[in-house]
Amino acid sequence: MHVVDTTVFFSPTSGGVKRYLTAKHAWYGAHTPWRHSLLVPGEREEFAPGGISTLRGIRVPGTFNYRLPLDPHRWSAMLAALEPDLIEVGDAFHPAWCAAQVAQRRGIPLVAFFHSNLPQLVRQRMGSMIGGGFTRYVRWLYARFDAVLAPSRFMRDYLHDLGVARVICQPLGVDVDTFNPSQRTLDVRRELGLADDTRLLVYAGRFSGEKNLPVLFAALARLGKPYHLLLIGGGEEKAFAPNVTAMPYRRDSGELARWIASCDALVHAGTRETFGLVIVEALACGRPVIATRAGAVPELVDDRVGALAAPDDPASFAAAIASLYDRDIEALGRAARERALRLSWTQAFQAQLATYATLGVRGRVPAPATRPVPEYR
Repeated sequence: MHVVDTTVFFSPTSGGVKRYLTAKHAWYGAHTPWRHSLLVPGEREEFAPGGISTLRGIRVPGTFNYRLPLDPHRWSAMLAALEPDLIEVGDAFHPAWCAAQVAQRRGIPLVAFFHSNLPQLVRQRMGSMIGGGFTRYVRWLYARFDAVLAPSRFMRDYLHDLGVARVICQPLGVDVDTFNPSQRTLDVRRELGLADDTRLLVYAGRFSGEKNLPVLFAALARLGKPYHLLLIGGGEEKAFAPNVTAMPYRRDSGELARWIASCDALVHAGTRETFGLVIVEALACGRPVIATRAGAVPELVDDRVGALAAPDDPASFAAAIASLYDRDIEALGRAARERALRLSWTQAFQAQLATYATLGVRGRVPAPATRPVPEYR
């Protein structure tokens, strides 16, 4: 059995989709006899069955190092050359159409994973008319898939409301060994030149509009000393207030875990999370989470592991942060860790294998013994 994942949402720097796909690749290799391959954009073309194949793409301005290949025929050719038995698609762009064509020719199951709420993002940035058109497009596209995976109950219900059929709730997971309370080893305050009594909060992710960073900045401005916010990530460059420190994204998961585990709590003001992978990573590190009561976040965070604030409300967010320090942070952290243990990658991928099994493997078109990737013409 050869499972192939394909998507344009694969940044060499970071991103939840990349973390999901690389975790899936490692888990399949360690726990199943199945082969797993990826086909994603990259700086150059590379064909690597059983590994990460890349198709050269242009860098997309204003994104977190994402690339977009502009040759769908080449994408289809490389995907077909991998000889998949099942294809999972992680976006709604031309890789989805390429995968649909290859799956139909080979007579194999076709699965979509709804990682990002693109209709909502399009509506926010381009208006309700274009957003409504994209909503209809998503419904039309996913009618061609055997199953659509949604990372949360919130997104499953959203897709059902759009009229998408065959939606299955498939939560993401976390590496509970890497993201672990034992990673709390850094003297972060000394590293950042802060006073010992600093109340240190951490955000990790893209510095992009949908993450609502201005809400965090306004909340920290209200709180003042001794509160300090550490931003780990990248995106739009700007000057930050004195009680905000930014550092580049930590590509190594263990390094990221050390920084998160060594702060007091994670803060996250986004209102459009389809799952909230970094939230689960913080919980696994034994850190409480202050987040927004919106999207899929309430499925992960409640007052037993942190606090929820009203959406887009700096005053509410500041109050939630301040209330944290009136509670037993370490007890919250222990509860957070217990919750994360129920969301490991092993549990996530075992559930996914069960979903794949329900789809079966339909009759395949026989392939030649060797099938080289066609050269550019």
